[in-house]
Amino acid sequence: MAFQVVLTVVVVLAVMVMLNYLSHDHHLRLHSSSRTKIVLSSRTKVFLHSLTNDIKTVVYFDKNEPLYKDVADLLNEYQLANGRISVRTVDYLRDSGAAQKTKTEYKLGATTDKDLVIFDCGGKVKIVDANALAQYALEQVPQEKEPAFRRKPTAFLGEMMCTAALMDVTNPKPLNAYFLRGHGEHAPSGADDYGYMKLASVFAQNYIQVQPLTLLATNTVPMDCNLLVIAGPTRTIPEIELEKIDQYLSQGGRLLALFNAQGIDKETGLDRTGLDKVLTKWGISVGTAILHDPDSFIRDWDMVVSEFNKQHPVVNPLLASGLYMVQPRSVGLVKSRTRAADAPKADELAFTGPRTVAGSSRQGERFPVMVAAEKGAVKGVVTERGSSRLIVAGDSIFLANGWIDSAANRDFASYAANWLLDRTQLLEGIGPRPVSEYRVIMTKTQLQAAEWILLGGMPASVLVLGSLVWLRRRH
Repeated sequence: MAFQVVLTVVVVLAVMVMLNYLSHDHHLRLHSSSRTKIVLSSRTKVFLHSLTNDIKTVVYFDKNEPLYKDVADLLNEYQLANGRISVRTVDYLRDSGAAQKTKTEYKLGATTDKDLVIFDCGGKVKIVDANALAQYALEQVPQEKEPAFRRKPTAFLGEMMCTAALMDVTNPKPLNAYFLRGHGEHAPSGADDYGYMKLASVFAQNYIQVQPLTLLATNTVPMDCNLLVIAGPTRTIPEIELEKIDQYLSQGGRLLALFNAQGIDKETGLDRTGLDKVLTKWGISVGTAILHDPDSFIRDWDMVVSEFNKQHPVVNPLLASGLYMVQPRSVGLVKSRTRAADAPKADELAFTGPRTVAGSSRQGERFPVMVAAEKGAVKGVVTERGSSRLIVAGDSIFLANGWIDSAANRDFASYAANWLLDRTQLLEGIGPRPVSEYRVIMTKTQLQAAEWILLGGMPASVLVLGSLVWLRRRH
């Protein structure tokens, strides 16, 4: 018996030692949440591991708020990924002392300042409201007299908003994206279907400030311009402005150029903007006919492009999805027999199907609709901005408000911006996570009936069953 006891103790100790050894380098964690799966994307993990700042996070929430559990689980994952992130919860309904201290510290005077996530890095503060952490839909709740509605969460945006807030407080200054104006381009502040307000919000989530730009008179591309966006011009860009754009690119500028069908001159059949001439120097050819793919069109001449260059980081994450494009034009490489040693490196990124026709042509073929080009600094020559990078697409409407949420358009916008800015660690997208709810919805009468069954029916059934057993034993 003594030998058996000693042997059992030794075996248990050995198992514990082995488990501790394995857990030192191999961590097994199960992710669970009441409504959505909280697993950080690789983009967020890389970003969190790069942080060296101490960050205070305050979850200023009512703990009975349905969204609280998901927010708390998410921030717990952030803290586990980087110990420099501290997380503190303040329930403003149950801890009035801590709530008042938080309101004073972060100047939360308004009565609407509740259910917030506060990020503080050395005094630089970013506050995320609960309304921005989820997408909602109105759901009708059955009532006996009048119909009632409630806001039902359909997608959790917590990781998108919290990672963007962390980028905000940990960077000394944001990057700047200037949108060229004055030639019929999409407005970054436009709220209609053809506006770019949603694209501006995607840039903001990636810590990129959006500003308008005109190149009239003596104006040039500002030195703090990290990214120039030319979004669907429909009128001629004057030669003097084209020269300024060309100079900006030669100095190591970054450009996102988007063409559309309205930029084609109907009389001459040529591109009326003149921007295509600047891009030819970079080995990029912009077509002047609208493409139609009979195998993937949605309506009229719209199509879903789902063939991508597997080797390029901008579109590699899109291989299992597609881009919804509206009357796109072809954008490919300039056909040249010889290529100079210092020529930009250009790659076609996305392609239509093999039966696509251009304009009135009846012959189908495969067309490229997007190109990425880059050119490193010439040895011995110091450029003012660094190395040049360009992305040129044959459609601008696919990133407008009415279409950016179709297919993988929004993800592409984020990938393109981060590749152009050489932030390859952020090329893994962070998307909304679906929220699952399991609710029992009853009318007032049904609720009263359930209460009678639970409070009266079940105890009564136990009493009746016990009485029957007692009577059986007596007889």
